[in-house]
Amino acid sequence: MPEITLTVHHKVGLHARPAALFVQTAKKFKSDITVTYGEREANAKSILKVLTLGVNQGAVITIRAEGEDAEAAATALIKILSREFVEE
Repeated sequence: MPEITLTVHHKVGLHARPAALFVQTAKKFKSDITVTYGEREANAKSILKVLTLGVNQGAVITIRAEGEDAEAAATALIKILSREFVEE
């Protein structure tokens, strides 16, 4: 079960477009994926749950994946969070 802790660097945090792309990516995998921020935990495949975490720029989150494609899921989600998003 991969568990990765990282800092969110997006100026909007894990809100709006970054959150939508994060959830869309998580949904591509069969594994159970959770995101933890502070004392709160959310299903990474639920946009409402991810948004209610209130992850802002500079927040330290933990992504945990469990299942047959857990490694690939964790890698893909890390890539999403390391991208720079340009608001159009």
